[in-house]
Amino acid sequence: MNHVSRNSNENIDFLFQAILSLRDTEECRAFFSDLCTMQELVLLSQRLQVARLLLAGETYERIRAQVSVSSATITRISTELQYGSGGYRSVLGRLQAEGRAPLPEEEA
Repeated sequence: MNHVSRNSNENIDFLFQAILSLRDTEECRAFFSDLCTMQELVLLSQRLQVARLLLAGETYERIRAQVSVSSATITRISTELQYGSGGYRSVLGRLQAEGRAPLPEEEA
C-alpha cells in the first residue's frame, strides 16, 4: 500500500476528483495556477522530468546536468520507480504511447 492510500482522507480524495474533472490543458493550467505557487509547479514538473529520464536510462549525473535537482531527489524518485505504486510508469508510459513524452534522444 502506498503512502497516499495509507493517509487518504476525504480532502485528498476530493482533490483527486477535482483533477480528474479537468477537461483539457487550459483548464488544467488554470486550476493548477490557482492551486499551486509557480515554485510548486516547477518542483512537480522537475520530478516528472527526472522520472522520465530515469526510465530512459539516464545517469544521475546527466539528469542533474539537465534538471536542477539534488541527488537526493533523484534517489527518492528512483526508489518510487522501483518500489512505489507505479504512478510514474503508468502516466509516462501512456504519454509516450500517445507520442506526448518522447525519450530524451528523440528531442530536438
